[in-house]
Amino acid sequence: MKTMPEGRCSVLIVDDEELCLDSFSSALQFAGVGEISTCSDPRKALAMLAEKRFDLVLLDLWMPHISGDMLLEQIRNEFPDLPVIMVTASNTIETVVKCVRMGAANYVVKPVMSSQLIAMVQQALLLGNVKRECAILREKLLLQELHNPEAFQHIVTASRSMGILFQYIEAIAHSGEPILITGETGVGKELVASSIHQASGCKGLFVPVNIAGLDDNTFSDALFGHHKGAFTGADKARAGLIETAEDGTLFLDEIGDLNHASQVKLLRLLQENEYHPLGADFPKRSTARVIVATHKNIEKMQETGAFRKDLYYRLRTHHVHVPPLRERVNDIPLLLHSFVEAACEALHRTEVPEIPLELVQLLSSYAFPGNVRELRAMVYDAVSHHHQGALPLQQFRKNMRAEGMLAPREPRPTDSVYAQLEVLPDIKQAQEELIDEALKRTNHKQAAAARLLGITPQALSQRLKHRK
Repeated sequence: MKTMPEGRCSVLIVDDEELCLDSFSSALQFAGVGEISTCSDPRKALAMLAEKRFDLVLLDLWMPHISGDMLLEQIRNEFPDLPVIMVTASNTIETVVKCVRMGAANYVVKPVMSSQLIAMVQQALLLGNVKRECAILREKLLLQELHNPEAFQHIVTASRSMGILFQYIEAIAHSGEPILITGETGVGKELVASSIHQASGCKGLFVPVNIAGLDDNTFSDALFGHHKGAFTGADKARAGLIETAEDGTLFLDEIGDLNHASQVKLLRLLQENEYHPLGADFPKRSTARVIVATHKNIEKMQETGAFRKDLYYRLRTHHVHVPPLRERVNDIPLLLHSFVEAACEALHRTEVPEIPLELVQLLSSYAFPGNVRELRAMVYDAVSHHHQGALPLQQFRKNMRAEGMLAPREPRPTDSVYAQLEVLPDIKQAQEELIDEALKRTNHKQAAAARLLGITPQALSQRLKHRK
């Protein structure tokens, strides 16, 4: 069994059911938590927290006198650094979304398995230790409030990493230097670029353009515009997107696909803030802030010569990397809730379907190669097929299989996978190989692997422990 973080940890359990208090206390004591205090009356919890320092609170959601969500809000106000794990008997996501938005570190659903409880408490305590070790940095950076939070209101997140990213964006938003945004497909790079524009306070427009697949002539005409008679068919002058973005922001997406000739023209624009419309005798001055984005590794591209080194270094004066959805799993409940409501509105559905907690657990075990965009597409597809009751898991599983993340391999030509073996593996060896294959297919997500094997995550965890 894994041990708790080093040092004497102290946990407060708040629950009006004595049986739960005893059960949780026994499980945590067995796991090696240093000290455990219990409180059956939520009205006394704040006084206990004020009297003694605790490292973690385990808080029941449904209690008399003061509900868990009300107490959570009071704890967040008076003890903002104290992690709180919510315990709920609800199998829907609405209350979970509310608690996450109010600052709960995690949540667990009754009946609670001891292994699950211990794992969550262990994770929260370890995180608490890291936070205390970074106290100075947290005071200077992590806990600083955003000066312009409305610039980020269209990005649905409760992730600490995204919060830090927002603070960095505010720090660079007023710089006139170009900004390079990197991240996998579907993480929301254009939304981040739009937030930078809003945080900058620029008076002009935010002008996005996807330059993937544009040849040099199309790129030049789109960005710089042309004069009348500049080429065959140019029967009138047309302003380019740079002029449209005057005193605003020009966002160039998929910069990694830009050809060499166009890279030279973009570099000149960034260095001199000037450009030549096609057919013009004299350059024009640019007042647009340039932001670029790519899902490609242009650092490696410039090493191989596919991307100009001078342009690469000019672009990455400020670098914003958007983390993939699998690295901010806590955002999934919030995004799911938001997309379901948006899908119902778009499809003119008057009744918003219930979101089962099992769906959140399913999605949390998925790698999401298409990130937030893929989740949105899944939700809209599921809502369009939904008729009544809770949102079904079947449609989501179907889309996951379509991505190949949970799909079985192609069937073998033989009737059995062991038919061509001269010597059969023993039972233990076959079991180990089956577990390894399931983990490999699910990118080592134990919950997803357990589903493939037809066993519970706890059973798989026990088998993996026996290996050590």
